Amino acid sequence: QLQLVESGGGLVQPGGSLRLSCEASGFTLIDYTIGWFRQAPGKEREGVSCFSRIDGLTNYTDAVKGRFTLSRDIAANTAYLQMNSLKPEDTAIYFCAVDHWAWGRLCSPDEFRHWGQGTSVTVSS
Repeated sequence: QLQLVESGGGLVQPGGSLRLSCEASGFTLIDYTIGWFRQAPGKEREGVSCFSRIDGLTNYTDAVKGRFTLSRDIAANTAYLQMNSLKPEDTAIYFCAVDHWAWGRLCSPDEFRHWGQGTSVTVSS
């Protein structure tokens, strides 16, 4: 059974860093397009970063470019989202998602069928 488990969220001060993990089980991460998404209170879920298994490219939403980095550890079957220089507006529930058929170019939640439960990130002083 395909399963994703996020971890690494928490409370951090503005300017701080967190690394989110997305541990995959029941499938091999290398065969899937990976996405990180977030949903702030009262807002729709939005794409943060997506890695495409189809073209090998990683893209980022403008709000996080230069601050966030998506990576994969194939041996550990885990994806990561390194978040630096965090801002209060980064506060949200963060989700990882995968889909074998997703291109990931637009990093749209609609492309992804398999989701983790989410991990909460709060950026506040």
